[in-house]
This record gives sequence, structure tokens and C-alpha cells, in this order.
Amino acid sequence: MIKADFHTHSTFSTDGTDKLRDMVRAAAEKGLETICLTEHHDFDYPGGEFLLDTDAYKAELFRVKEEFSGKTETLFGVELGLMKYLGERLRAFLDGKNFDFVIGSSHIVDGKDPYYPEYFAELGNKNGILRYFESIVENISAFSDFDVYGHIDYVVRYSPEKGYNPFDYREILDEILRKITALGKGIEINTAALRKGLSHANPHPFILKRYRELGGEIITVGSDAHNAADIAADFDIAEKMLIDAGFEYYAVFKERKPFFEKLG
Repeated sequence: MIKADFHTHSTFSTDGTDKLRDMVRAAAEKGLETICLTEHHDFDYPGGEFLLDTDAYKAELFRVKEEFSGKTETLFGVELGLMKYLGERLRAFLDGKNFDFVIGSSHIVDGKDPYYPEYFAELGNKNGILRYFESIVENISAFSDFDVYGHIDYVVRYSPEKGYNPFDYREILDEILRKITALGKGIEINTAALRKGLSHANPHPFILKRYRELGGEIITVGSDAHNAADIAADFDIAEKMLIDAGFEYYAVFKERKPFFEKLG
């Protein structure tokens, strides 16, 4: 059983619904050894909703960390929304924060979030997916101070067709995975897509296998829970996907360093 959830959001994220303590308590009740809170921080999100009060978040996390000491380890993480022009602002934001773990994610493409129907209405399904992957290449070129790249095919969660063939995008996907691997960074397997009607977690098994074939070893497991009930959701499916893709270990991070735990 996978014992660490490395992608979670409490009410310190604008779209989180349960308090930080409730998230950690749920992790403890579900038998997790570790939970990492990865609250959203997205500069220039349309409407500005996803800016993190880091000081308040850190103070509460360390209070809860002490409360649950000896039960479930609570780690201090963040999910950064990446865009190609944000490199300097993101580096300044991270300076001195001493996070345990940093996810870099693509939520906004050319000023639009694929979560909203307008994105695919403008670009269409195939071009919308392709443009999302192109933006990841741009983002990695501009900023690489993350530990894993989050939900690499997040865009497909909101595709009108509710699915895609990643082989159609193999060249751009290979470029993304080669860049991540060359930088010594990792990716995550994110189970939220299963709760949103997809037949697979993010990313698709094709991408997991290709990352492994290209020498990728660092992979974290996250529920992307925004409420306590979803902590560690579908981790049995994630474990099977990882083993089927050729992984023997998953990663946990502390003080920005990966440690490896055996699968199976």
C-alpha cells in the first residue's frame, strides 16, 4: 500500500473545502505515514483567486504537525502555477520559504484555464491538448525549481471528448519527459482524474511507461484531494499503474530531497 499522499489542498487553497487539521486527521485515520500539503499559489490567475498566505499556512501546518507527531508526518509543500514569463517571480516567492516539496503545474495556457469550456471552444480538442503540452515545454525552459511536474495531462480532465490517444502527441510528450529527466526532476501520478470520469489517472499509462523508458525514476503519488474524504483516493489503482509501467519505487520528499519507498 502506498503510504504517502503528496498532492493535497486544504482551505489555505482557494478551492479547498476542509481545514488543514481535518486533512491531516483523515490521513492518519487512513493509515498514511506521510501527508504533504501542497497549497495552490498561482500568480496571474484570471481573477487572482489562487494566491497563498504563506505565513498563515506555515504557522498552522507546523502547529498541526506537532499535534500529529508520531501518527502521520505532515510536510510543508506548495503547488506553483507555471507560465513562461513567471520565472523570476516564482524564484523570488520560493526564496527562504524552506518548503519540503514543490510541485510545478500548468493550469493556465495563454491566459485561459482548460477547466473552463471556453478553452476547448476556441482551440478544439486536438489543438487544445497540443497547445497545453507545448506550454509545458515553454514553462520548463523558463523555470525549473520544482521537484515534480504535476498532472502532466491535466488538460484531458476537461476535454469535451473525455479522453485522448497520447500516441498522437508522442513527439511533444517525449520532449517534455526528456527535459524533466535531464533536469533530475520527477513527475507525479495524480488520481483526481479517476474521480472526474477518466479511465486513468494523470498521466495516461502511455506517459508513465515512456517516462520510465527514458530513465525517469522520480515519481510521487497524489490524490489532489481538496477535501478530507478524497485523501489517498484510488491509490490501489495508482500502485497497479506504476507497477505495470515498470516502477519498483515511488518517491517522497523532505527538505526538497527525494527518498524512495518500495511498491508492492
